[in-house]
Amino acid sequence: MSRRIASSVTALAVVLALAACAPAPEQTEGAGSSDYCARMVTNSGGLEDRSFNQTSWAGMEKASEEFGVDAEVLVSTGETDLAPNVAQAVESGCGFVLTVGYELAAATTDAAADNPDVHFAIVDEVAEGDNVKPIIFDTAQASYLAGYLAAGVSKTGVVGTFGGGNQPPVTLFMDGFVDGVAKYNEVHGTAVRVLGWDKAAQDGTFTGDFEDVNKGKTVTQGLIDQGADVILPVAGQVGEGAAAAALEAGGVSLIWVDNDGYDTLPEQYRPILLTSVLKDTEQAVVDIVGADIDGDFSSDPFIGTLENGGVGIADYHDLAGAVSAELQAEIDQLRADIVSGTIVVESPSTP
Repeated sequence: MSRRIASSVTALAVVLALAACAPAPEQTEGAGSSDYCARMVTNSGGLEDRSFNQTSWAGMEKASEEFGVDAEVLVSTGETDLAPNVAQAVESGCGFVLTVGYELAAATTDAAADNPDVHFAIVDEVAEGDNVKPIIFDTAQASYLAGYLAAGVSKTGVVGTFGGGNQPPVTLFMDGFVDGVAKYNEVHGTAVRVLGWDKAAQDGTFTGDFEDVNKGKTVTQGLIDQGADVILPVAGQVGEGAAAAALEAGGVSLIWVDNDGYDTLPEQYRPILLTSVLKDTEQAVVDIVGADIDGDFSSDPFIGTLENGGVGIADYHDLAGAVSAELQAEIDQLRADIVSGTIVVESPSTP
């Protein structure tokens, strides 16, 4: 189908419905007057998770504006919402369904098998099917740069990380971070330590969920008590607790993940945000929807890398003064070496 630009763009609206025995998931209606429509299903973290649900929906909104796509999101608030939401997305009659996160892998795989004429895409997970496109990111490459940066700005010689759960999309960040610190130590003859993750053992510190902000604050305070002055939380909303602990402690900076925390976290945390490890989920979603509209859907995975701009690190914003010109030059060279293949960032979770 050729792309049809809508003649007008309507404002977003929230539609609440009731299903038997339980509230139906929240649906946010997007814009567009084209006969092409798309649906998105969040994981249990909800829509405004300051992470991949939020960024994925931003991509759907952008696709709505650019291509006149009728887009809606079904918001999951718990595990029991997941499969019903995917079913509801399929029952909408739309030809494209986007799901977000590992929690939705089984439901996506099953729905794709039962509905071969519907095109699916899933963020941060691989689901099987000729009509399913995985959207995944080699975040270890960007986290390598962030680890090198963290080691370079640390005053205590101790940095820390933790995750929401021991899952490949989480530990991939942590592997790259640890290796980036190790590279800094190799280059500078230092001994900066990383708390919270043992790459060799593939085990470390986890909160066990991605929503409990208090757990993030408690875990981060423990890392700070052990001397860590740069913290990388890979835990969705839980990371806001890490930001709170860092702000209260003073002298501690934070590295956010998925999107630029300077823009998505509350403003009071801006002074402590060193950088963010970025996944350009938004543009990936726009490109995949656009390809589907043009009849070019493919189940080949999209893998975001430093080379294609799918991953990267954000501006240092308020903490730019903490990064010397020499350190920045080293990070720029590392980026170039990873893109060229001179440095290969490896992880058991590499996509």
